[in-house]
Amino acid sequence: MGAGLQLLRIMAYEDEDFQNAFKGKPYTVMINPESLKWNRSVEYNIKQSPDSSSASQKYRSTPSEKLAFDIVIDCTGIVDSKRVDLTAEINLLEKTVYTYNGKIHRPNFVKVQWGKSLVFKGVLSTFDTTYSLFKPDGSPLRAKVSLAFSEYISPETVKKEEKKASPDMTHLVNVVEGDTLPGLCQKIWNDNSFFVQVAEYNGLNKFRNLKGVANLLFPPIIKE
Repeated sequence: MGAGLQLLRIMAYEDEDFQNAFKGKPYTVMINPESLKWNRSVEYNIKQSPDSSSASQKYRSTPSEKLAFDIVIDCTGIVDSKRVDLTAEINLLEKTVYTYNGKIHRPNFVKVQWGKSLVFKGVLSTFDTTYSLFKPDGSPLRAKVSLAFSEYISPETVKKEEKKASPDMTHLVNVVEGDTLPGLCQKIWNDNSFFVQVAEYNGLNKFRNLKGVANLLFPPIIKE
C-alpha cells in the first residue's frame, strides 16, 4: 500500500449521539470502494391548480440521507498476508453493523469514515454478500459485500431542530426593506398562509409594504 493511503473505516456506537464506542474494534476495509452513492432527496406534495395547466410543488419533507457502497474482502493473502480468514472478516463486519446488540436492544449505530471529508452517521439498511472465489474444499476466499446505510439523527436532535422553526413558538423578527408578511411567514414556518394572523397580532392593516415597521412579533400558530 502506498504511503498515506487512507482506508475506509466503519465504527460502531452504542448510543444515538455517537459518543459511546462499541467495545469491538472498528472494521477497516482491505480495499477501498471503487465508488460510493450518497443519496439525498426532497419530497413535495404536487397540487394541480384548477386554473393552471402546471402543477405546484409544496415542500413536504426531506427524507434521511442514504449511503451505499461495495467492498471486496480478499483473503487470498495477496492484499494483506495477515488477513486470510474470510469467515473472521465477515463476522467482524457483522458484529460492527448488523448483529443485534443486547445491551442497547438493537444493532449498533454506525459511523462510516473515509479520510476527513467523508463522515456518515447512520444505521444499516442492507448487507448483501456475494462469494466469488473458493478453495478446493469449498471454503470461500473472496467476497463482495454490498452495504447500505440510512442516516440516523437522534429524536432529541430532531425535536431541537423542529422547535427552532415551530409554529407554536413566538418569534421576534427584524424587518428589512422589501419584506412582506407572506414572505416572512414562509421564511420562519415554511408556510406563507399565516400572514393574516400575524397582521392582526401586530395591529397591521397592510402586509405587502412594511415600510416603517422595524420589528414584528410572530405569535404561536396552531395548524389545523
